[in-house]
Amino acid sequence: MKKIQIGIVGGTGYTGVELLRLLANHPYADVKVITSRSEAGMPVADMFPSLRGRFKLCFSEPNMSELKACDIVFFATPHGVAMSLTPELIEAGVRVIDLAADFRLNDLVVWQEWYDMEHTCPQVMSQVVYGLPELNREKIKDAKIIANPGCYPTAIQLGFKPLLKAGIIDLAHLVADGKSGVSGAGRGAKVGSLSAETSESFKAYGISGHRHLPEIAEGLTGMAQGKKVKLTFVPHLVPMIRGIEATLYAKLTEDWSQEQLQTLFEKEYSQEPFVDVMPAGSLPDTRMVKGSNMCRMAVYRPAGGDVVVVTSVIDNLVKGASGQAIQNMNIMFGLDEACGLEQLALMP
Repeated sequence: MKKIQIGIVGGTGYTGVELLRLLANHPYADVKVITSRSEAGMPVADMFPSLRGRFKLCFSEPNMSELKACDIVFFATPHGVAMSLTPELIEAGVRVIDLAADFRLNDLVVWQEWYDMEHTCPQVMSQVVYGLPELNREKIKDAKIIANPGCYPTAIQLGFKPLLKAGIIDLAHLVADGKSGVSGAGRGAKVGSLSAETSESFKAYGISGHRHLPEIAEGLTGMAQGKKVKLTFVPHLVPMIRGIEATLYAKLTEDWSQEQLQTLFEKEYSQEPFVDVMPAGSLPDTRMVKGSNMCRMAVYRPAGGDVVVVTSVIDNLVKGASGQAIQNMNIMFGLDEACGLEQLALMP
């Protein structure tokens, strides 16, 4: 197979450099252009010395003729950028994966409320596929536009999925308690992300409303065959760089034993290359997935009560962003889904 010609719009943030790190070892990836208005002309390896010897590209101003010459374009940009360029790209036959939120919600009225801007290309939404491979693999194969899921939504939806498919939990009382490392806030300088502000501290945020809430709720509703799902989602910032841990709570409506729940999860994900259900009695932690595209999870029924607890961990920059984007690209181009994504987690 010939190499896939790739463009990256917005390559100076954490998701952009993570795309480059992963694509550097992808046997069918050929990154032709990487854009940054602020750093145009700077060699990529000067900004990211970890990539020395792997990329000779310089950052460049976005140029539509160059982007149209690609097979696929990744947008690792702030919200609102991808939708301004996507219609012209797909018209030229270029496929698009957006790592921001421009295409994640089907309900654009809700999208505009949460992102406080007008959606400028509603006409392309019928061509968008939500890029959670474990849910939409067949649709992803032929998609023109992929809405790459958010990091919290990935960990949470994968954790709830077996329970919702089995129809054994109360849909009116779902709780997702999420914890994220500081890299989830992006690479831009912010007081709240400073080491002195985050070290030796742990706090909740976005309790009154977080932008990932409608994305998660829309996904869970789809898994529940359209039945309305009521979710309480509380994210937290923890003093680490990478990683997301989501502890999920749901009330059982059927008397399933711990053994039955374990079997349910193992069967659901037995054929998934990037979901690992931990053995009964064990617990995943974020360093088990650091630097990898893996989601690891465990399911519990504490003290034999009527609440089921799932703990789900991912690397927010890999399975929660750039790794999942490449997983989607592999599916779109008929490659082995794990191509370029077989890195093991880092220890320690």
